[in-house]
Amino acid sequence: MKPPADLRVRTKDFALRVVRLFPSLPRSGEAQVLGRQLLRSATSIGANYREAYRGRSKAEFVAKCGDALREAEETAYWLELLADAQIASPSELQPLRQECDELIAILVTILKRSKQS
Repeated sequence: MKPPADLRVRTKDFALRVVRLFPSLPRSGEAQVLGRQLLRSATSIGANYREAYRGRSKAEFVAKCGDALREAEETAYWLELLADAQIASPSELQPLRQECDELIAILVTILKRSKQS
């Protein structure tokens, strides 16, 4: 049984929120490097989940969900760095960090349940 399709929408909405954040980052070199890394990983969460959703086998589904989870963990890291380096305000990043943490929890649950059945 596949998880509900609304996670596809939720991961896309998260990616769009990060896309909208990117132009607001300072133009300094380090801000742009971290911002590009964030942009890449955050948009990859949904892309990998969509591939998982249309997976041809359970093994492919599990593998792609694992990829989505790794991208979500990486996204959490870049958000932490942006806040800790004081490149973006922690209050501005908090909603994104919370959503990223929730996506991680959902993906972990999906993977655990998929491996059990």
